[in-house]
Amino acid sequence: MIKALLTRLDATGDWLLPLLARFTFAATLAGYFWTSALTKLGDGLFGFLSPSLGAYAQIFPRAMEAAGYDASQLGLFHWAVVTAGTLAEFILPALIILGLATRLAGLGMIGFVVVQSLTDIIGHGTDASAIGAWFDRVPDSHILDQRLFWIVLFVTLIVKGAGPLSLDRLIARRLEM
Repeated sequence: MIKALLTRLDATGDWLLPLLARFTFAATLAGYFWTSALTKLGDGLFGFLSPSLGAYAQIFPRAMEAAGYDASQLGLFHWAVVTAGTLAEFILPALIILGLATRLAGLGMIGFVVVQSLTDIIGHGTDASAIGAWFDRVPDSHILDQRLFWIVLFVTLIVKGAGPLSLDRLIARRLEM
């Protein structure tokens, strides 16, 4: 009887965990990333191709300071990174919510969060209280504690996929026909 219950719980986890992970992401983090991306857009319809001054300052704080906050002093590499980062902040959350290329999007989000965290620590000189420490009985640091939860959510999507209510599953069913 216990074995049957555990088997049923295992099977439930295969569809429930990805669904909860995507819901949790949509309810808590998607707006955060999209709002951040909006601050990086330049003017007009193609504003993502001419990122704002703030975009460069957020992503390359030391380089911008060295350039006197004149983004035209930065090169093609800086523009490409800022543009790719801005697009990633829009596209990766949308893919996760839709359940499309979810494993790849989860991996991309982990990379994004790692780079974001390193930029906060190294580029912006975040203080030790915001960085925090693991195993310190204080669970609310913005970087080590909070972003670990984010990464666990993304790892869940990488390992389990998007679940049954997703475009990934719909496409897989269409391909089986």
